[in-house]
Amino acid sequence: MFNWLSLVTGIFYIVLGIVVILYKFFIIILEPNVAYPLGGVLIAYGVFRIARAIIRLKNDH
Repeated sequence: MFNWLSLVTGIFYIVLGIVVILYKFFIIILEPNVAYPLGGVLIAYGVFRIARAIIRLKNDH
């Protein structure tokens, strides 16, 4: 169950990162020089969560 939840959470982080980059908003209005790195970090963390969940799902079977 944790692996599937981690997969969904990873997708959420990627979407949140894209929203931060496009709208430059994360709780407050962000400057572009803050929004782009923050969005990039959120997307990278989402990819990490998805990769970790896929590896764990493969190892379980």
